[in-house]
Amino acid sequence: MQDKKTKEFYDIVIIGAGLSGLTSSALFSKFGISSCVLEMHNIAGGYLQGFERKGFKFDTAIHWLNDCGEKGFVTKTFKIIGNDFPKVKTQKHIRRFVYDDIDYLVTNNPNEFKEELIAKFTKDKKGIEKFFEDALKISKAFDSYINLNRSLETRNVFSKAIYGLKMLKFAMAFIPHIKYKGKEGLKKGLNKYSKNPNFHKIFSAENELLSCLVPIAWAYSSNFQNPPKGGSKAFTDWLLNSSKKMGGDVFFNSKVTEIITENNKVKGVKFLNKGELKEIKCKYVIATCDLETVYTKMLGKDIIPSDKIEKLRNAEIYSSSVTVSIAIDCPAEDLGIGEESVYLFDSENNMGSLSDGSAYSSGIHVLSPSVRDKTLAPEGKGIITLFIPAWIENNNFWNCKKDENGNFIRSEEYRKLKDEYAEILINRVEEKLIPNLKEHILFYDVATPITYLRYTGNKNGTMMGQKPGKENMMNKVASYKTPVKNLFISGHWADLGGGVPIAVKTALNTFLIILQKENKKVFKLLADYVDGKIDINDIKI
Repeated sequence: MQDKKTKEFYDIVIIGAGLSGLTSSALFSKFGISSCVLEMHNIAGGYLQGFERKGFKFDTAIHWLNDCGEKGFVTKTFKIIGNDFPKVKTQKHIRRFVYDDIDYLVTNNPNEFKEELIAKFTKDKKGIEKFFEDALKISKAFDSYINLNRSLETRNVFSKAIYGLKMLKFAMAFIPHIKYKGKEGLKKGLNKYSKNPNFHKIFSAENELLSCLVPIAWAYSSNFQNPPKGGSKAFTDWLLNSSKKMGGDVFFNSKVTEIITENNKVKGVKFLNKGELKEIKCKYVIATCDLETVYTKMLGKDIIPSDKIEKLRNAEIYSSSVTVSIAIDCPAEDLGIGEESVYLFDSENNMGSLSDGSAYSSGIHVLSPSVRDKTLAPEGKGIITLFIPAWIENNNFWNCKKDENGNFIRSEEYRKLKDEYAEILINRVEEKLIPNLKEHILFYDVATPITYLRYTGNKNGTMMGQKPGKENMMNKVASYKTPVKNLFISGHWADLGGGVPIAVKTALNTFLIILQKENKKVFKLLADYVDGKIDINDIKI
């Protein structure tokens, strides 16, 4: 595909070949709208790209997965493209909390967890039952949301009114809990159910009450899935192949340097490929990459209002991560690790220190992709992944200095720091969770915020973009549309939140915005399908 030359004109140019960009490409290609994806890296996938070492296939992104089951919105979207999409299995063992002398397991039957908590906190039986009742209400609200994913941009006045009423009903399950944020807010929220400090410790890693309730809600809906066979990369491989089969073009090592505009309207893009500056004309551009880069580097000066850029710069974003991908000489099950994600933490640490990026105090997520998928490791061997939240500013920018272009220079001090982090995290896991872990390690690889920034270009190496919250919502930092006509945003920067569902949802909505202009008949059919009014088999083009 890379040897193929770009055409002079495409209907759509998509910046970025991650999950959102490739979903967009496949959708447009399916309905005969010409598209070209330009990816700065040499492979597709974005955060889902993974990597391979010595026969081990490391899954770099998905630690838990939602909305990919039979009734999930991701599945619903993929069915538009084709029914040969990678299938997933329901995750039965979801999350395990390990701290002090406590070890709790949450399964897709949360009532087992409820009974375990009631047995431990007998005096708080009513409160704990209320906690799970509230989680169940949220679960039912989520179940009704699958047909509410179409954005306001493609709705008429009547549809917007109906949508508003349905969204209000959906929000009713969340509204009583929204105000309980921050250390004191979370404490007050949990006090509604139990004032026992040991009950509070279970949720030490969270900073808002909804973060405690929502995973239980998803568990009630059995809305946790394991990645498909071959890891999360299977999604983007399928989308890439589907796009190519239907006529979509994808070009790698192609870094967009400029979005060409005329009278505040998109006219094309310029991009670097193998050191050569090239140009493509197009009708629309969809940017699935870092939004601040789009506004400040790809567009001309003063095109985007300064106050809009300032709000974007000050938006609260998700952390990045330090990830240690470990190859071991035995199946991870032999070391006591199952399909669940284990959260290992010291309950004496305050909430802030559990996510401050310190190797010594941060809560550690421990999981084994090879337990979920045996094809990822050679026979008789396994993979264990450790990750903690981390920030680009940690350790004086990870002992990296910048070159004249503002890119971080990875020095020997940086490489030493990576190994130090890995050893500290491995020691902590060996001490508290997996005795003799070191004896089984064949090799490991370490990624930092610098790594994620380098491979994806996302601001500060953030894992998901802008966080849901009052300030971000009020400042409207996330949006499908931009001040430039025919320039649209997709991916994590188009909506608040993150993960596979947001990447796919925003791709579908941007596609529908453009389709409404280009093919009203097909748009109407797909809008009815997304809204749950018709089945996929009713779409006859």
